[in-house]
Amino acid sequence: MSLVVYLAAAVFGLSCTVLFRRPRTAVRDPLTLSTCAAIVLGSLVFVCSAPLTLAVVNEMTGVPNFGAPLTYGMLSAYSCSLLVLLINWRGGPRTRVRRAVWRCVAAYGALIAAVTVLFVCADADTERLTDLDTYYANTPCMREMILLYLLGHSAATVVMCAVCLKWGREVTGWLRTGLRLILTGALLDVLGFQLTKYTAIAARWAGGDLDFLSTTVAPPMASLGALTCSAGFVLPRVLPAALAHWRGLGDYRRLEPLWSLLRFAPTAPKPPASWWQSPGARLQWREVSIHDALLALAPYFDDRVRERAREAALRAGRGARQARLAAEAAMLADAARRAAAQEEPPGPPSTYRLHATEVSGTGELVELAQALAEATADGTGREGTVKAPHG
Repeated sequence: MSLVVYLAAAVFGLSCTVLFRRPRTAVRDPLTLSTCAAIVLGSLVFVCSAPLTLAVVNEMTGVPNFGAPLTYGMLSAYSCSLLVLLINWRGGPRTRVRRAVWRCVAAYGALIAAVTVLFVCADADTERLTDLDTYYANTPCMREMILLYLLGHSAATVVMCAVCLKWGREVTGWLRTGLRLILTGALLDVLGFQLTKYTAIAARWAGGDLDFLSTTVAPPMASLGALTCSAGFVLPRVLPAALAHWRGLGDYRRLEPLWSLLRFAPTAPKPPASWWQSPGARLQWREVSIHDALLALAPYFDDRVRERAREAALRAGRGARQARLAAEAAMLADAARRAAAQEEPPGPPSTYRLHATEVSGTGELVELAQALAEATADGTGREGTVKAPHG
């Protein structure tokens, strides 16, 4: 069982490294910091609750069941961190946010202190590593300690469920998906962990024995709920950036036909290569360099080449947009051939501006690159294709 719990803690904590990959930025962002704190505390709860950890802690301190208040205190701190995270997620005036955070910390700090005091006052000399909640369900002070930590955790998860239901109707996109995952994880915790714990304890009070609910059902359900919640916290923060990186990498590759045609032209100096350079940074450099090369080739544009290619595309049944792209690709290939061969610019000088240079974004450049690739594949732009001269 300890191995499963440690694995859940490792997977849970791994999501923190994704958000904390830029420590300087993360420390200045209360939302990122509170998210990481919640994930770390959740991982520590798993580590502390493992039977192997409990046995080691009990042996090191020389106090039977000392791992119990440690675990319950850690779980209460995790519950507090969830509420702090929700407060920072909602945002608002800084003074109001700070005041709400301190109230939450004070309430759960008092709860942790009460758990510790109750444990000190209790008679719990028999070490229990897996069934402490039910074994001591009728023991004075231990009974109150167990109920107190459960009620504190229940309060946090119920508030989280209510907030997720409310916000889920107000937001869209990945944020709504994240809230649904958080709600699912919280419900798994409420129904699979807390309800089973309450039921097993109540059965002990009634003279019955449903300990398996507390020892067998509750731990894996708590792990599943926590992992689902962490996915909900991390997903809206990480996935949009990941998708943007993926799109940037795709556009970078789709610009290759245009870049291959223009790389001989003078461009901005290439920054030093590094393995960690993001696709967005590489795409930005390639886009700037292509614009510089297009500006350098502008004197070689020949309107006659463009008009002939456009009329040929229209006769072939292409639409106006596709015909324009094909005409620009043909004119650009011809200009690159002339410039590479160091020919004189054609006369009279063209005043035509490529559509890709008149609009923002990478989309038009990508379409122009694809038009060049199609012209090369069809053979229509073969004579305009050049290679960088070797010097």
